[in-house]
Amino acid sequence: MAQIPILYSIKNIEHQYSTGENPVQVMCSDMNTYICKYMRSSVIAYKLACEFIGAYMAKAWNLGSPDISLVKIKPNHWEGIDISHVLSAPAFGCKKMEGVADITPSTYENIEPTEEAFRQMLKIALFDFWIANEDRNSNNANLLYDVNKGKIIPIDYGCILNTTTFDFPLSQLTITDTILSSDIFHHLLKGCKNLDIDTEIKKIKKEYAVCVNRSKIQQQFIINDLPREWKMPSQIVTEKLAQLFESKWIEDCWNNFVEYLEDNRNDE
Repeated sequence: MAQIPILYSIKNIEHQYSTGENPVQVMCSDMNTYICKYMRSSVIAYKLACEFIGAYMAKAWNLGSPDISLVKIKPNHWEGIDISHVLSAPAFGCKKMEGVADITPSTYENIEPTEEAFRQMLKIALFDFWIANEDRNSNNANLLYDVNKGKIIPIDYGCILNTTTFDFPLSQLTITDTILSSDIFHHLLKGCKNLDIDTEIKKIKKEYAVCVNRSKIQQQFIINDLPREWKMPSQIVTEKLAQLFESKWIEDCWNNFVEYLEDNRNDE
């Protein structure tokens, strides 16, 4: 992944979302719109760091997540936004994608249950096991659907690494933490009656090794590009990232992925 771009806001914030981190939508100096999460206090910005790490790693896995940037929102462009923020710290920006819709418990049935969509879901689920993402599940998919391309797009990585746990070793997801136990997964599974899933699992295992190796290359880029204003100690980040590449972690993630997949297939 190339060095992350640094952009500037060029007009007032257009919209503020009411979701957890109250992200804002702003037009930037590359003439594109970004959804930005920002440093809200002077303490270490663990969640922003996780967004940053997750997005970098998702790119290494070719998951189709939105392009990212660091966005410096000018002080006068915060007009009308009544929430605390640290002006000196760049925001984490995801480029707004056109022609996509949120996947929710009330909209997932609009997704065409193709074999390709099912494969995408499997890869996203495996990535979540590996990155310890506890925030993509049946109640909160954190997925978009590209209607024209028929693609499922993962977003939001603020709760990777066991919800920003940097003080303790990584721990495996439970069965309720994974998208494999969701209605969305079962909806897509129904469209794969003729798919040899055991063969697909073998293919995914080979791809898993390739994705992990590509991710390993990203470690130093992440350390170098993390904004100093977020106050993340580089040693802590280095040690946490190293855990992702321990052979036991990689093997346990795979085994749990396969076990939970089998459990949910058998529920059909």
